[in-house]
Amino acid sequence: MTAPLVRGEGLTRAFHRRGGLFGRGVPMMALRGVDIELHRGEAVGVVGESGCGKSTLGRLLLRLMTPTSGRVMFEDRDLATISAAELRALRRRMQMVFQDPYGSLDPRRVIGAQIADGMVIHGLAQGTTVQDRVAALLRQVGLDPGHAQRLPHEFSGGQRQRIAVARALATQPDFIVADEPVSALDVSIQAQVVNLLADLRGELGLALVFISHDLHVVRHLCDRVVVMYLGLVMEEGPAAEIFRAPAHPYARALLAATPSLRHRGAAASPLAGEVPSIAKPPSGCVFRTRCPMAQPACAQSVPALRLLPGDATRRIACHRAEEIAA
Repeated sequence: MTAPLVRGEGLTRAFHRRGGLFGRGVPMMALRGVDIELHRGEAVGVVGESGCGKSTLGRLLLRLMTPTSGRVMFEDRDLATISAAELRALRRRMQMVFQDPYGSLDPRRVIGAQIADGMVIHGLAQGTTVQDRVAALLRQVGLDPGHAQRLPHEFSGGQRQRIAVARALATQPDFIVADEPVSALDVSIQAQVVNLLADLRGELGLALVFISHDLHVVRHLCDRVVVMYLGLVMEEGPAAEIFRAPAHPYARALLAATPSLRHRGAAASPLAGEVPSIAKPPSGCVFRTRCPMAQPACAQSVPALRLLPGDATRRIACHRAEEIAA
């Protein structure tokens, strides 16, 4: 296999809330040593409940946020050690599609100008070439090029998200993070945007991190899935295998809560209890307080993310991995 385009190694991110001894603040670990890699043309879905660290991970991979520890490698270049000029050049190749199509566009500027910004800043087009490129991008995402002089409020939510995709494509990126890009849209419009991303990934060979709580969308779009809980990866592997037979108890519970994705033989049993606070996570395995397989030993140490016994394609963070694989 070729070397990954993007690789996150031991990514940790701490935030602080007010309070604590001498007003230093209480540390909250949004991410706790996450490893992830992405190859050219690959789509990786990142799933989990709200607050599990999905969006933080996406921002770290794009260097929109600095990790507390760990590093992000882009084509074997550490984004923390390259020069400002090198990072600026790499910005062209890394783009993001945000969750809210209403808030991610400037309401006072026509959409053609907003799509053109990236290509102008990075010197990819100038003069009439900019207008031609904007028109081509609008056609590519299924919109009328004649609407380039309209303001964002003149478009529907689905159309605005298509505009956001066009803006991300304007710099000819290799890597896109899409952070819940359809959650703010009507169900009837969601499929259109997902199909658009799938078509563009195949056509352009984009590497895509797709962050979502919607397992239906992830199953349709992604090659691999990363299942997160409280800042840690619980399971990672091929989407087809995880949706067919999830291994980690948390992954099983997520799928069991979605009837049409429920794996064979699973009961519809929602997760018991609430997600613990990231300011005070459980000792040992962070999922143990809600896990039906938890034993006293699970409180003693954090399980390492390791290959599922007998499966060279999947990793699981569980002290009882051997029993699960049996």
